[in-house]
Amino acid sequence: MSTRQFLFPLVATTVLYGLWKVYRIAYRGLTSSIRNIPGLSTRNVFIGNLKELIFTDQAAAHEQYVKEYGNTFKFKALLWNDWLFTADVKAISHILKKDTHQWQKPMALGYSLQRILGPGVLLVDSDVHRKQRKILNPAFAPAEVKLFTETFLDKATKLRDIWTSQVQQNQGETRIEVLSWLSRAALDVIGETGFGYKFDALAEEPNRTSELHEAFKVMFRVGTNPSLIRLLRGLVSVMRYLPADRDLETEKAKKTMDRISKQLLAERKLALDPQRPDKTAIEGNDILSLLVRANASGAINQRLSDEHVLAQIPTFIIAGHETTSTGTAWVLFALAQDKAIQARLREELLSVPTENPTMDELNALSYLDAVVREAMRLHSPLPATARYPVEDDVLPLETPIIDKSGKVHHELRVDKEVTVLISIAMVNRLESIWGKDAKEFNPDRWSSLPEAAMSIPGVWGNTLSFLGGPRACIGYRFALIEMKALLFILIRAFEFELAVPVQDIIKRAEIVTRPILRTDPTGANQLPMLVRPVACY
Repeated sequence: MSTRQFLFPLVATTVLYGLWKVYRIAYRGLTSSIRNIPGLSTRNVFIGNLKELIFTDQAAAHEQYVKEYGNTFKFKALLWNDWLFTADVKAISHILKKDTHQWQKPMALGYSLQRILGPGVLLVDSDVHRKQRKILNPAFAPAEVKLFTETFLDKATKLRDIWTSQVQQNQGETRIEVLSWLSRAALDVIGETGFGYKFDALAEEPNRTSELHEAFKVMFRVGTNPSLIRLLRGLVSVMRYLPADRDLETEKAKKTMDRISKQLLAERKLALDPQRPDKTAIEGNDILSLLVRANASGAINQRLSDEHVLAQIPTFIIAGHETTSTGTAWVLFALAQDKAIQARLREELLSVPTENPTMDELNALSYLDAVVREAMRLHSPLPATARYPVEDDVLPLETPIIDKSGKVHHELRVDKEVTVLISIAMVNRLESIWGKDAKEFNPDRWSSLPEAAMSIPGVWGNTLSFLGGPRACIGYRFALIEMKALLFILIRAFEFELAVPVQDIIKRAEIVTRPILRTDPTGANQLPMLVRPVACY
């Protein structure tokens, strides 16, 4: 067969496929149930408004568009598809109650993440999600988290001692990039509590770091200009063949993560096996041990495969490592801008007569609780999520929509598979809920919670920071106690001040929202602070 004879049917097939896709998009746009809803316009046929709504400081961008279009509006996504944006609490509550079954996550958006993590609890739906969740739930119960508190405090104390040494070497004050150090501490925590494994990320030697820690730094680094290809790969299959920045680094890092994960699982199985050569099974209390035990004791048709168990390991690290370290960093960011609030919190923490409080004692610190709640409200590590209905559905609306023809809608019909972007950041900042000072860091608001906040369908804190419904964050108790332990130790020992102008710190999201510097666009995720010892400590 000649080259011409070979190429002609290939080109013809490609053209026909492209025309068919254009027809489907055009037909869907003309018949869409949300076609008359006001919203953003764009000339970018390829990625629509995704850049404005996702690859930005999402809290600021969402606030801008909500002011212009209201809590629910339409916007253009890939190849001119209509998506829906909402910060309407009633609509979100409806979606989250039906989550995993009637409404599901658009897994195409998580394609790049799924290639790294595998089918873990964050990235599966329906019966698979319920099965994984049922086996995992006992490992994150309050009684188990209580046992981990000592480890949280131990790692926080080790971090304090490292920073103390750095401060002393600089005669009383030094610049510290706190995000990377918090990330190291959180990795050590999840290593020991999650897998009974010592990563030694807080190693005494300055140049010694865990290879797994280095792998995750490579895979989840964000910058001022994140790659659109990573998003588009999930939405357009042909894009998966296009190279993106850091592909080779990411693949190498993934191999490291897979190797260590298999090693950890093999060790846990051997430790818990009553038939092991020395005849002595070890009762591990780490999360992976609890998972392996629960999985082995369940009915055969309810057990997870090794693939699904292995997928939980990087999932735990992401959920328990990234969320906690960035969440704690944003708390310090807020405290560094208000010395009075920082001093008031320190006064409460120094009133505790022990350096090793229990989980119950940490939870009893009312101002610490208020500070964490307020920081998680204002600087939620997860800014948004997305869902789509598996069948046509009707969204009830708290705030009615006036369509382009002037008709008022108190509910909105949403066609099957229309993606809805749920703005966590915006719900946490709505003036209609939180008042005129919604954008201000004010822990005192938690002493008299606005009645409207009671309607937010979150699993914790009358916010959406840990989501709600069947997909609510399974480890939120773990994350909160770890954050409180870190803050308890660090705020008692140090005063914090931003080392750069606040305007230089901007937010970018890839899985979670991290700080980067506007003046260092090619630099790593970072939050530089001036750290000095507390005089009375």
